[in-house]
Amino acid sequence: MKIVILDGHTENPGDLSWEGFAALGELTVYDRTPKFDTEEIIRRIGDAQIVITNKTPVRAAVLDACPGVKYVGLLSTGKDVCDCAYAEKKGVTVTNIPAYSTDAVAQHAIALLLEICSKVGVHSAAVHAGEWQRCEDFCFWEAPLMELSGRTMGIVGFGQIGRQTGRIAKALGMRVLAAGSRETPEGREIGTYTDLDTLLRQSDVVSLHCPLNDDTRKLINRETIGKMKDGAILINTGRGGLVDEKALAQALKSGKLYAAGVDVVSVEPITPDNPLLACANCFITPHVAWTPQTCRRRVMDIAVANLKAYLGEGMA
Repeated sequence: MKIVILDGHTENPGDLSWEGFAALGELTVYDRTPKFDTEEIIRRIGDAQIVITNKTPVRAAVLDACPGVKYVGLLSTGKDVCDCAYAEKKGVTVTNIPAYSTDAVAQHAIALLLEICSKVGVHSAAVHAGEWQRCEDFCFWEAPLMELSGRTMGIVGFGQIGRQTGRIAKALGMRVLAAGSRETPEGREIGTYTDLDTLLRQSDVVSLHCPLNDDTRKLINRETIGKMKDGAILINTGRGGLVDEKALAQALKSGKLYAAGVDVVSVEPITPDNPLLACANCFITPHVAWTPQTCRRRVMDIAVANLKAYLGEGMA
């Protein structure tokens, strides 16, 4: 059994072990594989039966050129890097890893929000630059701070991450609205379900936690931003494609939106022409919400367990 890992570096930059996969077959690990070089992807897979990937795409052309592939294991929750429907037609099993980073991603969404509202980084930098030492008063602030208690958090996509984000927001004293997901008793304990238009109109903060698909692509656009409160905040730790970045940049520059915090963009790594880079009130982190070692170890353990189950070794 040949196992090829196409892009192992982000999952395991050296602080974890691939031994779980190595115990299951002849293992080859590539730190990175060019995402747009289909020929190289095909060459690296070769006659392997098992392909493990995070962001390197396994499209129909790859599956056609590598008929030995029987299993594609995704080191992610999202399945958009694999043509899953085509894989199913060819009898290729595809597995993903949901719910491995629920707490971490919710934490990061709130961290982006707190940075916008409390400006911890801005003020720490000012203190280190000597501004507090030179201040005539016992305190100073570089920009107004914002209290979240009493404000409304609208969460689009109220699955596990969305609900956990809602729990934290509720603990901060915020009212929580939810849209885009089926109602559950657990969700109703956290917030109030409503339609998207109502959520946009009433929310001081809108946080995106929905999957990227044909229905949600560019969900946040010029029209939907127009329905939001003036001075609202947008948080996106879901997928970059949920947002029309040009429309968001215009809203940030005009003052329609107070600020945005994003951990994802439409093209990753971010490109120099991404309009959000020109917005000082857009806080951008490089898709790191999922990366605490505890989360990555969980990914590794579940990915190995998925493969064992496929091979018939994971059943107790």
